[in-house]
Amino acid sequence: MTILLRRILLIIALCVAPLAHAENTAPNMLLLGASLAKDSLVLVGERGMILRSTDSEKSWQRIETGSSAAITSVSFAADGLHGWVAGHDALILATDDGGTTWSTAYQGDNREDSFLDILVVNNFTIIAIGAYGYYVESRDGGHTWKARTIQDEDSHLNRITRAADGTLYVAGERGTLLFSADNGLNWQNISAPYQGSFYGILPLQNGKLLAHGLRGHIYLSENQGEDWTRVLIDSHPLLSVSYQLPDEIIILAGQSRAFLISKDGGATFLPWSGVKITTGLAAMIQSTDGKLWCLGEAGLLSLPTP
Repeated sequence: MTILLRRILLIIALCVAPLAHAENTAPNMLLLGASLAKDSLVLVGERGMILRSTDSEKSWQRIETGSSAAITSVSFAADGLHGWVAGHDALILATDDGGTTWSTAYQGDNREDSFLDILVVNNFTIIAIGAYGYYVESRDGGHTWKARTIQDEDSHLNRITRAADGTLYVAGERGTLLFSADNGLNWQNISAPYQGSFYGILPLQNGKLLAHGLRGHIYLSENQGEDWTRVLIDSHPLLSVSYQLPDEIIILAGQSRAFLISKDGGATFLPWSGVKITTGLAAMIQSTDGKLWCLGEAGLLSLPTP
């Protein structure tokens, strides 16, 4: 599948979703990413949207960015003050005040390039990935940026994640699975158990890896991707989102009303019957007060306790 979930959701939202401008309004536009800052929850989405809440998601402040490009992802450093967002038009914005103000950190020459995810690896390294193998990194805390090629093909790079031991993982289309043990200086292929699109590799708290993608494909590895075991489910949805709670419960979600839950370390997944959300999802996050939220086509929606 060459059309990415986030781009599909964007097209739908531009046609039908209303745009909320007022503060104290629950976000009901297309949202694509979320991150915790020092004293707030920051959301990003369509039309250059950045929203910030400092009162446990009761009210929201819209931050003006000067751009109408869709913002697909956001990531903050450990200090909660320095953060970066990335999106369409080859654009990366930066903040040093917890998301109150933003400025352009990088913009590629080709405005047709699109970022799909960004990760603050440490105080010095930030990596943004995107469509057709687009990969840009900073090694000096966001002051300068460099585009690189990390794979032979131009497959879309959908999501970048970091394990507790510091290992980085990238998941993409055409069976793209990559890892780096040196903060992205070098990338190596992981033998993929499936040649379709992957939308994420989730490093689990038990040390295993969970890969997920199109048509209900879920795979579990106990040896860092050397071998994979297929985790079978009864449906075939696009699984774009994965999240593990502190109590080790794993949630998978995406399109076609898909909400799956695992309480055995990813060995099995069952439908999460307590959730009635029917729209497509792009991200999931738990706020500092323990509330669980999902983001996507219908904006920000709360989830029950699993």
